[in-house]
Amino acid sequence: MAGINLLPWREAARKKSQQQFVMSIVGAVALGAAVVGAGYTYMEGRISYQNERNAYIAKEIKRLDKAINEIKTLDANRKALLDRIAVIERLQSTRPGIVHLFDEMVNALPKGLYLTELKQEGNKIKLQGKAESSARVSSYMNRLNSSPWLSSSDLSTIKVDDKDKDSRLRFFKLNVTQLLKSNGEEETQNGN
Repeated sequence: MAGINLLPWREAARKKSQQQFVMSIVGAVALGAAVVGAGYTYMEGRISYQNERNAYIAKEIKRLDKAINEIKTLDANRKALLDRIAVIERLQSTRPGIVHLFDEMVNALPKGLYLTELKQEGNKIKLQGKAESSARVSSYMNRLNSSPWLSSSDLSTIKVDDKDKDSRLRFFKLNVTQLLKSNGEEETQNGN
């Protein structure tokens, strides 16, 4: 038994063990590289997918911004049109007002009183005229107040005409408010 040499067997076992160790390291490195490569590929795919989503969202944001600008333009146009319609409706509803104003001015005018000036600012009317007596001015004011188209007559001045002392005419200034009525109210009054 002394003639058996165990060294080559140990040498062979050591070589085999080193080869297995090297193979396991190479396998571990290859597996690690494969895992890292797979992770990298997966992450690149996710990044690419997210970039595509971001690009789509940016494109939709631009499309929505255009739509919002169009809506703002349409809203501005709508507001301008509504303002114009309101002005037209207001003019339409007050159109017969001037006719009623002159009609009421003439119908309320008593004998012995005449107007020299009529000035309108909005719904305020300033009247100037001459009357034979203060009672005629008072009567005119009462008639104006009883009118459905005029109200709040306010006498600001009444005096004897300084230019013509012989005529004894009273010069007066009077303020009246015109009542603006819509067409519906006017038709109701005309129907009664």
